[in-house]
Amino acid sequence: MVRAAVLSAPGESLRVAELDLPEPGPGQVRVRIAATGVCHSDLSLARGTLRQAMPVVLGHESAGTVVSVGEGVASCAPGDRVVLCWAPPDGTCWYCLQGEPWLCETSSSAAGTPYATVEGQDVYPGLSTGGFAEETVVSERAVLAVPDAVPLEHAALVGCAVMTGVGAVLNTAQVRAGQSVLVVGLGGVGLSVVQGAVLAGAGKVIVVDRSPEKLALAMSMGGTDALEAGGELAKQVRGLTERRGADHAFDCVGLADTIRSSWSATRRGGMTTVVGIGGKDSQVSFSPLELFHFARTLQGCVYGSTNPLVDIPKVLTHAAEGRLDLGALISGTVGLDGIDGAFADMAAGRGARTIVVP
Repeated sequence: MVRAAVLSAPGESLRVAELDLPEPGPGQVRVRIAATGVCHSDLSLARGTLRQAMPVVLGHESAGTVVSVGEGVASCAPGDRVVLCWAPPDGTCWYCLQGEPWLCETSSSAAGTPYATVEGQDVYPGLSTGGFAEETVVSERAVLAVPDAVPLEHAALVGCAVMTGVGAVLNTAQVRAGQSVLVVGLGGVGLSVVQGAVLAGAGKVIVVDRSPEKLALAMSMGGTDALEAGGELAKQVRGLTERRGADHAFDCVGLADTIRSSWSATRRGGMTTVVGIGGKDSQVSFSPLELFHFARTLQGCVYGSTNPLVDIPKVLTHAAEGRLDLGALISGTVGLDGIDGAFADMAAGRGARTIVVP
């Protein structure tokens, strides 16, 4: 039996309960969780914005130590330090064969299969991971080694926020050295976009948020100009970019207003990448004339357009060699009973990334 934070229905509070977690089957790995980041996707799942079978153990941004392995597992062994990948591609579906493993048809299929029980009731792993627990069982494909130089509490964030943000810059937008970058929304993903822009050699890195603390943090990570949310963004950005607008804008919020203002703040021929997850009922409007005239690109971004089996080790190497500061993203630590409070802070825009240490 292991302790876990269980959500019974959307909108309810999480409860800490004893989870009856079976030993790993063929091709599976059991991991003792060292830390799990509290991601906005968890909040969306908890509120019902994203669908997930319930009751569920949320948490998908995790790292820990291998406890045991199932039959046929050869890539890791008990005692190995690992980060978990919530969307491991199968390499065989149509999307994987098109070179788009971040859209893999089966990557998170385990989320729909019970993996444990609480008081005899089936429980599902949130986004195939179930990281808000002392231990979890995942597919061997979801387990990747962590260099000794990277603390597990830092490595956990690579599983989602860092890979999404850095990947959005390097893979989705393919920012080139010297280009100007606008980052709207400075949560864990937005701050990772900032670090990714610096890693790419961007020129100006303009950061936008309503929190002075987050703006200061982003500036310490390599931001060059800070703007408080709520102003005339397009006008302000043009004033910082020789009247053109930013080469690249990254909306890390997902609201219709922020998407529209980010797009308007990019130059003619520029690119806006939507990283934040918004609601299905919001609408963003553009006139046909402005679409023609500005010739901007607007694109979505799923998981940083990454092949996690290749890119997560690359990002961990950047962290191990000091090119990414993962620890700077962590704004607080809670136990399993503090996750609802972390959700409330996230909804209010407080802090960068809270990690759960079970």
